[in-house]
Amino acid sequence: MAEIKGLEKFAPKDYPGHISSTIFLGNCNFRCPFCHNVELVLCPDSLPTFPEEYFRNYLESRRGWLEGICVTGGEPLLHEDLKELLRLIKEEGLLVKLDTNGSFPGRLGSLIKQGLIDAVAMDVKAPLDKYQQVTGDRCDPNRIVESISLLRSSGVDLLFRTTVVPGLIGAVDIEAIGRMLKGSLRFQLQAFSPGKTLDDCLRDVEPPKPAEMEALAEIARPFFDEVRIEGKT
Repeated sequence: MAEIKGLEKFAPKDYPGHISSTIFLGNCNFRCPFCHNVELVLCPDSLPTFPEEYFRNYLESRRGWLEGICVTGGEPLLHEDLKELLRLIKEEGLLVKLDTNGSFPGRLGSLIKQGLIDAVAMDVKAPLDKYQQVTGDRCDPNRIVESISLLRSSGVDLLFRTTVVPGLIGAVDIEAIGRMLKGSLRFQLQAFSPGKTLDDCLRDVEPPKPAEMEALAEIARPFFDEVRIEGKT
């Protein structure tokens, strides 16, 4: 079973509309410079692993109260044995929300077909022509297109989201992403926040101002039924 490297017992923002917890899996195939999960991405083996029995007991102790589990990373779909973890969660009668970068469409589609995923939040990092730049030259953009297509036809509760990083993702990029995802129900703009990031150069970059985030949301709104802003202060 995929190793759990972190557990947030109450995560109200991670699975909106549901009482949920979030579990974190290690490793990622991307190297996005603005990523805050540095240890999970670069050195997951240095982090302790939650024993399977501990997680089972945790789910049992929250029976009747907890509604869902958000599975995030890192990139969860890197783990070929992820389905065992998802089955354990589903056996407890809980919903599963998966956070993914969309680079493993085959595995994503298989898990959805098996009924192991109820909701997906897919991070759309950039317009397709900037994907390799933003992900550290670690992504085939065709896989992103495939994941977007299968998710839009899957029937799962779906959210696409993009992190707004000053100097990296701006108005032109948001419009291009909007055109790529046009017709999707929901889109979330996430404001970059400085701090511990994969690329030290971004650690002191000033985050987007609320007015800037709202202006970007206005650019995105013609393409979606709903546009959210996360990290607005």
